[in-house]
Parts: sequence; structure tokens; C-alpha cells
Amino acid sequence: MIHQLRIYEIFEANKEAFHARFRDHAIRIMKRYGFDFVALWETQPQGRTEFVYMLRWPDEQTMIGAWANFMADSEWSEIKERTAAETGNMVGQITERVLRPTDYSAAI
Repeated sequence: MIHQLRIYEIFEANKEAFHARFRDHAIRIMKRYGFDFVALWETQPQGRTEFVYMLRWPDEQTMIGAWANFMADSEWSEIKERTAAETGNMVGQITERVLRPTDYSAAI
């Protein structure tokens, strides 16, 4: 079991539109491909708004395949295009970490 931490820079001007798109569309489509959400957060380090979420995967191969399928999903592509046209770019920098447990880590 591994976890994946994703951090998206989001913008105050269209933050609510970003959350609506993620909540109403991205999560639903991601779940089609086996995404297992642990938790989702918002944080504001150094005056920058970030959306942070953690995923759980059985292994890296599954994670890589699921991301490829999600990014190739035609419904998701259409939603991204439409919402970007309506509200502008919603995501800036994306940071990702694959978290592998140590042999002495507590189970999550």
C-alpha cells in the first residue's frame, strides 16, 4: 500500500469554481478508475491558496495506470475545457509526492 499526496496551487478569483469542478466532476470520474480518496484539505502557506488531497493505492503500477486513464477520459477533458473557458485557469503549480511507508510506520 502506498499513498499519493497532491498539492494544487489554486486562485482566490475562481476558487469556488475549482472546488465545484473537483467536487462535482473530478472525484466522480476519478473513482471510475479506482482512485481511493483518504482526505482533502485547503491550506494557505505564505499567502498562497492550496488544495491538498491524499490518495491510497495498492501499488505504483495501479496508480500510474489510473492516472493515465483519468487524463485520457473524454468527459474530463470536455469539463476542463468548458470550465477553463468560463472561469479561466484554475490550477497553477502542481506538486506530487508518492509516499511509501517505512518498516516502522504506523498503519493508516
